[in-house]
Amino acid sequence: MVTRADSVGGASIHVRDLAGAMRDRGHDVVVLVGGRGPVTDLFENSGVAFRSLRYLRRSLNPLRDLRAYSELIAVLRELRPDLVSTHTAKAGWIGRAAAAKLGIPSLYTPHGWPAGSRFAGPSAAIFVLAERAASRWGAAVICVSESEKHLALKHRLARADQLYVVHNGVRDVPPEFRASPECDPVRICCTARFAPPKDHATLLVALAALRARVWSLDLIGEGPERSRVRRLAQRLGIAERIRFRGYQPEPEPVLAAAELFVLSTRSEALPRSVLEAMRAGLPVVATDVGGVSEAVEHECSGLLVPSEDVQALAAAIDSLLVDPERRRRFGAAGREAFERQFRLEQTVERTLAVYRAIMDA
Repeated sequence: MVTRADSVGGASIHVRDLAGAMRDRGHDVVVLVGGRGPVTDLFENSGVAFRSLRYLRRSLNPLRDLRAYSELIAVLRELRPDLVSTHTAKAGWIGRAAAAKLGIPSLYTPHGWPAGSRFAGPSAAIFVLAERAASRWGAAVICVSESEKHLALKHRLARADQLYVVHNGVRDVPPEFRASPECDPVRICCTARFAPPKDHATLLVALAALRARVWSLDLIGEGPERSRVRRLAQRLGIAERIRFRGYQPEPEPVLAAAELFVLSTRSEALPRSVLEAMRAGLPVVATDVGGVSEAVEHECSGLLVPSEDVQALAAAIDSLLVDPERRRRFGAAGREAFERQFRLEQTVERTLAVYRAIMDA
C-alpha cells in the first residue's frame, strides 16, 4: 500500500520493483494506491496488479481520511491478505490501523521519517505523536538506512525490536549503460524532483561560480518548482548550459552519457538517484544528509558536503571537473559498492526475510 498516484517518486518506484519481484517469486501481490495517475500508469506498464482507492490522499482531511479507512477495511476483507506492507506516511497510518482492526499482521516503510530535518515546528510534533500511535498497530518497521533507524530511536517512533534496516536497491543495467566518467568535457547529471527537500538553488548557484570551467548540466525530474529553477538559471546567466530533461522513467541513457552526478538536497532517507548513479559507474557529489553516506564513501566513491553550503559544493564539483582520473576511480568504486550492497535482488531477499519473521511470529 502506498499513498499517492499523482506523482512518481522513489517510494512508488520502490513499491513497483518490490511488488514485481515478489510476484516473480510466486507470491500473490496487489498494490493499493490513492487515486489514479502516473504511479498507476507505472504499475500498469510493469504488469503489477493494483487497486485504486478513492479517498486515500496525502493531505490531511479528517472526514476523507475516515472514508479512506472504511474503504480500505472493505478492500482488505475482500482480498484477505496474509500480510499488509505499507509505504509512506498516510498509507502507513491508515493501512496499519485497518490491518489491526481485521487482525492482519502489517509493517511499515516510511521512506523518510516526519522528524529531524524533514519537518519542523508544530507539524513535526503532531507527526511524531501519530507515528508513535501507529507503531502499536504494526509488527515491524523497515528503515531504508541506518540513519532512519537512529532517527526512529531518537524520537521514539517505534520500539527497538520492531526496527529493521533494509537498504534500498535498484535493478542492474546492461553494460552499454555504464558511464565513462574520465571523458571530457564533463556533463553533470542530477536526478531530483523539483520540490522540497531537494535543493536545486544551491546547485545552480555553485555551478554559476564555476562558469569559467567547461561543463553542462542535465536535470532529470518534474515538480512544482521547475519554473522557479528555470528563472534562477536565467538570472545566474547559465541557462544555456542546462537541459531540463523532465521525468525519465528509465534514466539510464542520460546517466550513461554523463561524467559526474550531483545531488543537492536538505533531507533524505536513502535516495535511489544516488544508487542509480553508482550503478552507472559515476562519481557522486552529494549533500551529507540522512543515509547518503551509507551509499557514498567520502573520498572513495564520491565527495560529501554540508547541506546548503554553496562554497563547499562548488569546491567539490570543481575538484572533479579538473581531475578525470579521480572521476574514473570514484566511479569504479561506486559501481563496486552497488554490486556489493545495493542490487534490487538483495533488497528483495532481505525484505522477504522480514516478511517471514512477521508471519512466523
